[in-house]
Amino acid sequence: MRVGIGSWTFPWAIGVSGYPAPKEPLDAIGLLQRAKDLGVSVVQIADNLPLHILNERQLEALRKESLKRGITLEVGTRGVEPAHLLIYLNIAKYLGAKIVRTLITTADSSPDLDQVEAYIREVVPQFAANDVSIALENYETHKVRDLAALVERIQSKHVGICLDTVNSLAALEVPQQVVGDLAPYVLSLHIKDFNIRRVRSMMGFSVMGCPAGDGRLDIGWIVAQLARHGKNPNMILELWTPFCETVEKTVTIEQEWACKSVRFLMKYEVETQGVGP
Repeated sequence: MRVGIGSWTFPWAIGVSGYPAPKEPLDAIGLLQRAKDLGVSVVQIADNLPLHILNERQLEALRKESLKRGITLEVGTRGVEPAHLLIYLNIAKYLGAKIVRTLITTADSSPDLDQVEAYIREVVPQFAANDVSIALENYETHKVRDLAALVERIQSKHVGICLDTVNSLAALEVPQQVVGDLAPYVLSLHIKDFNIRRVRSMMGFSVMGCPAGDGRLDIGWIVAQLARHGKNPNMILELWTPFCETVEKTVTIEQEWACKSVRFLMKYEVETQGVGP
């Protein structure tokens, strides 16, 4: 299990819609430099840094930089329409990525799971032929048991789950349930730690992100449960850093959280070396 970062490790440095933009937004090449600085060798570039809008020259520069730095790339997007997935298959092939992580819904599309199954079945042969896998990420729109059933029906080693440790809280599904239902199908793992606190009035709760290891997430237990199912995915750090007065201050705190989180997670990389597929 290798520790990695992604574009959702540094959303504020990249830019968050509805908030002031950072003076020098982080791009894909800059994300590779962050990985080198943090000492990690996996980078997942997802939908907040979309790869399909890059031109050929930019993609070639990204490919060359990843090879030069010895970084394994994972590709991420939103949407499951066949034409879109095939665009990202071609990007993955070009960048040497073996995973295309995606979310089912987009701003313009929210297919039901029967339609999702039909879409994925249409493109699975092309993904399998190129040894690239589709990793569907869990979130509150669909129950994890339904996502597990979807993957089970498709019955392809090239279709699985990107397990996110917090997204499903909004569907009243805690990490123990998420891991329990999805562990057999995991291809990618998002570590996103969090705390739950009562609001000042005591009438309600606030769910807030925190550095990995500082919150309620039992990361060691998650790693152990995945190992029980023979799963040894890359562990991608994601952060829900709250906005702190200014975007510049927030970006600084985000970087501090990333450094602290990677230091904490590295022990699991060491402990799981040589374990699983």
